[in-house]
Amino acid sequence: MGVFAQQQRKWWALLGVSIASFLGCVDFTIVNTALPALQADLGASLDSLQWVINGFILALSSFMVLVGRLADLQGRKRVLFIGLSVFGLASLAAGLAGQIETLIGARVLQGLACAVLYTASGAIVSSTFDSTEQGKAFGVLFGVNGVGLAVGPVLGGLITSGFGWQWIFLINVPFVLLSLAICSFSVQESRSTEVDARLDVWGALLLLIGLPSLVLVIVQGGGWGSSLTLSLIAVTVLALGAFLVLEKRVAAPIIDLQLFANRRFVAAVAASFGLALFYCVAFFVMPLYLAQIRGETLQASGLLLLPTTLGVALLSPLVGRLVDRRGPALLIKAGLLLLVLSALLQAGFDRQTSLPYLLGAFVIMGLGWASILGPSTVLGISSVPQEVGSVAMGSLMTLHNVGGGIGLALGVGLFHHFSATPLDDTQGAFLNGYRVVMVFLAGVTLAVWAVVSVLLRKSPALARGAVQEGRAVAEESGG
Repeated sequence: MGVFAQQQRKWWALLGVSIASFLGCVDFTIVNTALPALQADLGASLDSLQWVINGFILALSSFMVLVGRLADLQGRKRVLFIGLSVFGLASLAAGLAGQIETLIGARVLQGLACAVLYTASGAIVSSTFDSTEQGKAFGVLFGVNGVGLAVGPVLGGLITSGFGWQWIFLINVPFVLLSLAICSFSVQESRSTEVDARLDVWGALLLLIGLPSLVLVIVQGGGWGSSLTLSLIAVTVLALGAFLVLEKRVAAPIIDLQLFANRRFVAAVAASFGLALFYCVAFFVMPLYLAQIRGETLQASGLLLLPTTLGVALLSPLVGRLVDRRGPALLIKAGLLLLVLSALLQAGFDRQTSLPYLLGAFVIMGLGWASILGPSTVLGISSVPQEVGSVAMGSLMTLHNVGGGIGLALGVGLFHHFSATPLDDTQGAFLNGYRVVMVFLAGVTLAVWAVVSVLLRKSPALARGAVQEGRAVAEESGG
C-alpha cells in the first residue's frame, strides 16, 4: 500500500509542477495577440508595447541560473512555492494595471517568477522520478508545455475579444492556487547535498549585471554602432568575464563550470540552444508568410501552425517513452536533421505552394521540435549529479533563451535586409527574405547537428547502459 501511495504521489507531483510550467509557457505567448487591445486601451507607444514582451524575456533569461541555485540551496519545493506566489500576485497586478508602466513592471515580475517555474519544475521531476521513468515524466512535462505554447496565441485572442485583455492575466490566479494545492501534498522537499553549500554573493551580483546587459543587446537588436549598444557590450564582457574568473576560485560557485567539461551536458546545451534559435526565428516569419503571401486570416493562420506546436504536445510523451528505452542521443540527432529538412522545404515556399506541401513542412518541424525538447533536457539533467540538478536546468534553459534571442536578432536582421532587396514586387521581396532565413536556419542547425554528433559519439551506448543500470538498481530494491 505504501509503494502504491508513493507511486500515486509522484504522478500528482508531476501534475502540480506541469500546471506551474504550463502557466509560464502560456504567458510567454498569450500576450502577443492582445497587443493591439493593450495599445488602444492604455494609449501605449509601440516602443513601450514591445517592453511588455521584452521585459518578460529580460527577467526570465537573467534570473534562471540564480534561482536554480537558490532552489538547490533553499529547497526546490519552497522556491517553487515562492515563484508561484510571485507569479500569481504579478498576474493580478498586470490584470489591474491602468498604465503601461505598471503593466511592464508586472511583466518583469512574471518573467522572474517564470524563471522559478521552469527551473524548479524540471529539478523536482528529476528528483521525484528515477532514471527509468525520467524520459516519460519529462515527456509529459514538455507535452504540457507544448500545449501551452500552442494555445497561448489562440487563448489570447479569444479571451481579449470576449472578456478584455485584463483576463489574459487574471485567469492565471485560480490555476496558481490549484498548482499550490496539488504540490503542497505531493511534492517532497529536496535540496543540494553539497557540503558547506552556500550562495556565492559576488558571483550572483556579477551575473545580475552581465546577463541583463547581454539580453538587452540581443532584444534591442540593430544599432550596433550606437554608444548605448557598445556600452552594453562592454558591460557584458567585463561582468561575465569577471564572473567566469570568480567562479573558478570560489568554493561554492553559482555555475559549476565543470558542468561544461561534461561532453553530454555540452551536447544537451548545444541541442537546446539550436532548437530555440530555430523555432524563435521560424515562428517570427511563418505567420507573416501565411498572412502576406497566402492571405490567410488570423484564425486560419493559427490553425495552419497547429501541426507544429500541437505536434510537440502530442508527440512529447511518446518521445519520452523512447528516451527511456533507447536513450536521448539518437532522438536528438534525428530531431536536428528533421529541423534541417523542414527549413529546406520552407525555403521552397512560393505564392502557389500547395497545402499538403506546406503542412508537411510544418509537421516535420513539429516532429523535430518534439525529438529535441524533452530528450535534450533528460540528457542534460541525467549527465550531472542530482545535487546540482536545478543549476544544470537553469544553465540549460538560460542558454536555450539566449539561443532564441540571438536567433531573433540575426534572423530578423537577415530577413529585413534581403526582403528589402529591390525586386519587381513586394511579395517577391518578402519571399526572397523568407528563403534566406530558412537557408540560414538549415545551415546553423546542420552545424549544431555536427557538434552534437561529435560530442555524443559514444553516448548512445552510455545512455542505454545508464538505463539498464537504473533498472537493475530498481529490481534490486524491489521497485
